[in-house]
Amino acid sequence: MFKKLLGIGPQLESDGSYSPSKLALKLWTDDKTDFEKITYTKYQGKRSKILVIFTEQKNMTMKNGKMFSTGNHPVEALLPMLHLQNAGFDFQVVTPTGKPVVFEMWAFPTKDEHINWIYEEHKASFAKPKWLQDFIDNSLSDSDSYAAVFVPGGHGSMLGIPTDKNVGKILHWAHKNNLFTITLCHWPGSLLSTTLDNQKFLYEWYKMAVFPDAIDKKTPLIGYLPGHMPWGLSKRLKKLGAVIVNTKSDKTVCLDRRLITGASPLASNELGKLAAKTLLNKIQ
Repeated sequence: MFKKLLGIGPQLESDGSYSPSKLALKLWTDDKTDFEKITYTKYQGKRSKILVIFTEQKNMTMKNGKMFSTGNHPVEALLPMLHLQNAGFDFQVVTPTGKPVVFEMWAFPTKDEHINWIYEEHKASFAKPKWLQDFIDNSLSDSDSYAAVFVPGGHGSMLGIPTDKNVGKILHWAHKNNLFTITLCHWPGSLLSTTLDNQKFLYEWYKMAVFPDAIDKKTPLIGYLPGHMPWGLSKRLKKLGAVIVNTKSDKTVCLDRRLITGASPLASNELGKLAAKTLLNKIQ
């Protein structure tokens, strides 16, 4: 009750999960983004598709047993997609089960016309995405049509994605066929899937930007999370040999070979610009 009066108590949702407190939302979300409308020379080649892997899961169980209402962070997903679409690329939206994409709607920038536009533009695909298994069964041979795999941000990336063998297959497919892999914030957790079935970590000694575990440990203090995280993403990546280039949840982005990463929601615009410019320069 005391936390609720101060505005730092996580907010209970109808399904028993918790979204961030009023104070946390005020500090870490905004109704507009820093999107820069850039005029790109649009890509005209045959490798115009980007596979986007979203999660369909919503609730993350914290160490104290409380559930955090999560999913895909709308800014981390939609803002990079804006840049990539403006650069001439289009998207194939999938989820691991084919169920609808789940967004952290409490983080949606409602007054941002650009984010609202691209959300509406792809709303049908978010509601009825393709099943990842179906893509693997029918589209892997079509690698020449794809430029990249994009795995958007949000705590939801840590729900099933790191242990999903199909996600691992896609990342190995992208690596083998010289596709770029784009991800940010907590979604580098998807990279853990490359170690399944006793495989060597595909991104050993790669530099990457990742949301810091140290920040996740602090956020329960003002009610962003309803408890402490079940495990630390940066810690696991470092243990496997990843080289984390940031210590803050800031605008840091990183390009290492064909891996493009960003540190946090604040990096969404920079990640989108870096991804769009890199693909336009490198994809033939």
